[in-house]
Amino acid sequence: MDISKIKLFALDFDGVLTDNKVFLNENGEEFVSCSRGDGIAFDALRKFNIQAIILSTEKNRVVSARAKKLQIEAIQGIENKKDKLQEIISKNQLEKDEVVFIGNDINDINAMSLCGITFCPSDSHQLVKEVVKIILESKGGDNVMREVLEKYFKIDLYKFLYT
Repeated sequence: MDISKIKLFALDFDGVLTDNKVFLNENGEEFVSCSRGDGIAFDALRKFNIQAIILSTEKNRVVSARAKKLQIEAIQGIENKKDKLQEIISKNQLEKDEVVFIGNDINDINAMSLCGITFCPSDSHQLVKEVVKIILESKGGDNVMREVLEKYFKIDLYKFLYT
């Protein structure tokens, strides 16, 4: 796969950048587990001038905080990811083969039809596994973005970012 042809990475949050689990404290505050290793992958996307966005049906400050840390946009509270992604694709005049989608659950399937390249973590819902182009070795929250860039786009992140 040629990274130079990609203009947009669209990702689900829960189950892709997290392990799909939520921790609650006695005040109802939510906490999730994310991989710090994915941060380097997003650094590389910025160097390639590739936009990355989180599309989430959830509306949660945890999503906003992680997106801010990764320096990417998070669009939350989306009822229909396909419609929102179509709006973004049209606005940016993107072709199907310029868009990558990474999702893990059934609410991601329709949006995937708009994208030339689709991935899912290895612990994704079975229906998602049946429609994506590539099932990753990584589970959700376990360096998913890093695997995508290193293994499938053949980017040596160390050489690219640090030499």
